[in-house]
Amino acid sequence: MECELKQVLASESSSTDNSVSFPRVTAVASGWMLDFMFVSLCRSFKEGNFDAFNETLSVFEALFQSKSLKAAGHNEKSLICAFLARVMHGKQLDVLFEKDEHVMPLMSAAVVWSSLENAVEDEGLFKEITCLLFVQAVAVCLEKGQRSSASSVLKWFEKRHAYPRNLGIKLSTIVIKTDTYHPVLMSFSFKRLLETINSFLDNYLKKNPCDFLVKTATGFVQSSQNVMDSESVELEDGTVSEKQSETTQKNKKTKRKLLSAKLPEAWSPDATKKPCVSLRRLSRSEVWHLTARKTLETSPLQNSEKCVEKKTRKKWTPQLDKYLQDGVKRHGQGNWSRILLDYDFEGRTGTMLKDRWRVLLKTYKVG
Repeated sequence: MECELKQVLASESSSTDNSVSFPRVTAVASGWMLDFMFVSLCRSFKEGNFDAFNETLSVFEALFQSKSLKAAGHNEKSLICAFLARVMHGKQLDVLFEKDEHVMPLMSAAVVWSSLENAVEDEGLFKEITCLLFVQAVAVCLEKGQRSSASSVLKWFEKRHAYPRNLGIKLSTIVIKTDTYHPVLMSFSFKRLLETINSFLDNYLKKNPCDFLVKTATGFVQSSQNVMDSESVELEDGTVSEKQSETTQKNKKTKRKLLSAKLPEAWSPDATKKPCVSLRRLSRSEVWHLTARKTLETSPLQNSEKCVEKKTRKKWTPQLDKYLQDGVKRHGQGNWSRILLDYDFEGRTGTMLKDRWRVLLKTYKVG
């Protein structure tokens, strides 16, 4: 069935090659792929899967650079992706998205969000997310013990964004008292921000369906699975009959050499390594390492020095261990993606957090 489907698609494409402009076909196909990556990106954001989000974002950006994609809808999706990226890094104050190093991720997210007002049907939802970004931009600074940064955030928002005046007064008082457990901060929490953004994404995808390629691929996989299941049954029946034949021939003690009953292995493509690409902005220490790596790659000793570089690892500091312990207390063991959002682990992944936690358990540094 899969072969027949491919033949039909091939015949249809060959019959339309002369009547349809190929650049237009490319534009449509690229649009479908971009929509697929957009849906995947929204899914990773909802699941809090930090690594999958960054990988998908890199593919989305590469597709978006295509000259064939000029529709306004694609620009809107690109802005939404930029907004989600800033929120995902919202609690990492040293990650930069703007030229001004004083503009933190959630501040940058507020700038992008203001340009998406026309994409939000519910005016109340738009204002709610605006206020949540404002509160959380201040709250994150207080959580990190940076009261001066929190004051700077307040002044920055006063100059650039409209928000309820009484909310600004309350936040000013909270910053002065450094009251990180104030009811306002508890009400306008980071969790609520994520949930409200998820509601926006659900409404947006409902109004702007981007699942054509998802549905097509799902149908193809289901039909292929049915074919594979039926072929598997046939192969099993053939194997049983061959084994029965071998048994009969052995019982007759014939000297004729039996044919091997071993079935040929199913064809499978060669496994290739997944590219580990991240579009997130890097911390200053990571930028230094990246610059050093480029210098090594252009030197005559490239091969030998690369091997040394791969073996070097960042050391876990007592402060990072404390972040990890606090994160586990707050979110529970296993919720590494959530813990990554709360603290700056200097570019480490959820897997690295899990491995470090095991080390701490083995050395009895945690209970």
